Amino acid sequence: MTLLHRFEYGAVATARATMGMLPMGGVLAAGTTLGRAFHAFDGTHRRLALKNLEAAFPSRPAEEREAIARDMFEHFGRLLTVLLKFSTMSPAEMLARVEFEGEERVRAAHAMGKGVLLFTGHFGYWEINALVHALALHPMAVLARPLDNQKLHHLLEEVRGRTGNSVIYRRGAVRRVLRALAANQAVAVLIDQHIQTADAVYVDFFNRPAATTSALAALAMRTGAPVIPVFALPLPGGRFRMVYEHAVDPPKPADADALRDFTQRCTDVLEMYVRRYPGLWLWMHRRWRDVDPAAAGSRGMFPAASTEDDG
Repeated sequence: MTLLHRFEYGAVATARATMGMLPMGGVLAAGTTLGRAFHAFDGTHRRLALKNLEAAFPSRPAEEREAIARDMFEHFGRLLTVLLKFSTMSPAEMLARVEFEGEERVRAAHAMGKGVLLFTGHFGYWEINALVHALALHPMAVLARPLDNQKLHHLLEEVRGRTGNSVIYRRGAVRRVLRALAANQAVAVLIDQHIQTADAVYVDFFNRPAATTSALAALAMRTGAPVIPVFALPLPGGRFRMVYEHAVDPPKPADADALRDFTQRCTDVLEMYVRRYPGLWLWMHRRWRDVDPAAAGSRGMFPAASTEDDG
């Protein structure tokens, strides 16, 4: 472990202990301050966010886009401090801070016995949703990437699993996901990261082509598991609402463009929420990159017709 990794872990562990002692109002204030500091000093990501916002909302005044960027930095500061706070709370304390909307759709989906695919993006308080979902409904398996810092990786894995969830990493992911769905478990997927062209379908996201994972569509086609969008929104007073939308109509296997069409419809739901609450999405991410959509093809990392494991 490098000296930098030790410093990072020490800083996060100290912040976690501090957040655990603060009331929620103090936790939110600390997160806002942290976000403002990053907005002030992280010029690279601030400029990237403004560039993305200009492309997404060309008709909005520059001052409005700048305000959204500030809100976004502050939100992600709060996301970090709230996650650290929740990681120190008891199950009862977590549930006292949240409310649910549309959770009956998840129960109805589980009643079908095929498992449930949940999706969202880097939007709102998605990590908090995973924690409390396991307490109010069923534990889920979360698809994630490992962190480079091993000590932080193990800490985040511990936090994600403390309410009963499991984490599935890329190696051997197909087999583990299919096993979880066959056991009628929920599997959560983030669909708003740039995917390398060999593993992507291209869909429109804010009127621009974006390389997007086809895993969700392929899994839905292969297993018949219902696909439900979920969004975790902030409420006044340090509370949070977990919103489960209507299931997305399943892909049609007979359609040659089924993977892309289904991925587009899921992306449209995410875009609808980002347009409603633009300050809650990760505009500093390089979501759109200079690649040729025609080179991507229509198959993704989990081809529907394949039975091979990826590891």
